[in-house]
Amino acid sequence: MEREKVELFKEVLKKLHEGEDVESLKKQFGELLSQIPPFEIPVIEQELLKSGEIDVRDIIKMCDLHVEFFRGAVSEAGREIEKLPNGHPLRTLYEENKQILKDAEALSLLASSMFSLPKDDPRRKQFYEKLVQHVSELHRIGLTHYTREEMLIFPYIERRGITAVPTVLWSKHDETRLKIRLLLNLLKKEESDERLKEEALELSRMLSDMVFRENNILYPTLKVLLTEGEWKAIKMLEKDIGYYKIEVTEEWETPEKPLLPHEIDPVVSPETYEKLPDEIKRVAGMLTPDTEYSLVRDNDIKIESGYLSLEELNAIFKTLPFDITFVDKHGRVRFFSGGHRIFHRAPTVLGRPVQFCHPPRSVHIVNKILKAFKEGRKEPAEFWINMGDRKIHIRYFQVLDKEGNYLGTLEVVQDITRIKELEGEKRLLDWKD
Repeated sequence: MEREKVELFKEVLKKLHEGEDVESLKKQFGELLSQIPPFEIPVIEQELLKSGEIDVRDIIKMCDLHVEFFRGAVSEAGREIEKLPNGHPLRTLYEENKQILKDAEALSLLASSMFSLPKDDPRRKQFYEKLVQHVSELHRIGLTHYTREEMLIFPYIERRGITAVPTVLWSKHDETRLKIRLLLNLLKKEESDERLKEEALELSRMLSDMVFRENNILYPTLKVLLTEGEWKAIKMLEKDIGYYKIEVTEEWETPEKPLLPHEIDPVVSPETYEKLPDEIKRVAGMLTPDTEYSLVRDNDIKIESGYLSLEELNAIFKTLPFDITFVDKHGRVRFFSGGHRIFHRAPTVLGRPVQFCHPPRSVHIVNKILKAFKEGRKEPAEFWINMGDRKIHIRYFQVLDKEGNYLGTLEVVQDITRIKELEGEKRLLDWKD
């Protein structure tokens, strides 16, 4: 081990301890540190760890610095994305990947450092707790970053005939989700050092590999294909899913009308096709856009979250695994779902005051619920009763319009007997042919 590299790290760590910021250290030590190959960083840190000169907080700080230094080799595609304004959905994905890359690096360094310590080293407990916390936080990558891609991004390129790439990436996302869950379980079981280190380093590699695939293949593809109208629709929806460890404080605006996947022209022109990354062209081949299916049909009813025919709407209500009854703001029964019901309803109740649909002994409860909902109480009212050997769950919900005005009350009744018996998980289909 070259002593000057170790001494250089000591100097950087000392300044980090003193509160100097990363940008300042990049200016002072960037050229020297960038000459150290990335694979030597954990080795140097482990030497300092064994000598007692760094602790877990230093590892995380050093990781921030290290990732900043080795991010210098940004691809041409990355530089183009960095030119996008803050708040643009593609720029947001790219910024999240910087954080994911940093966290992947931190995972590798934490694991390598912890498992290089003797079993009786008191610092192991500190490293172990930090490692558990760190892996727990990685769980949010799947809930935010990956989910936004799967639900908001992939439909746009699938519509254009690029289906293999989203399929592969989604599979990789799920592999990463499972690996995070596995590592967290192994940590809680205090599995052997060798197994834990192996799984942690593998997860770090998987996260970094996904960042590379997205930054150099997926994101350049999106930049070529998606229009401002499509990005506007994505922008409007992304907050509902959330972000991974970044705050999107700036709103990106465009005068374009938001376009959902079913509203776009999915045909990719030859000129646009030639601009796609070579990896995409090799996998996708000649694109076959999804042009045969039309989402919106004559006489469809436009609902906030889709389009349905009256026949489909009625069939859906009959198929729901629970009963619903809607009472309007005047306290009159306006609708109930058909099919098998726990509490019988007939068309004769339509327009009837809801109080007359209940036994006299419970009318005061009905009135109390309706009055509270009209006055603005949002908390659902719920009850559960026994009907023979069945457990019945009854809930009442306040129904509001977009402005928050009271529209009525929704009653939901469900037989939860089978649900209460469920244990563990069932992820495989067990139908018998």
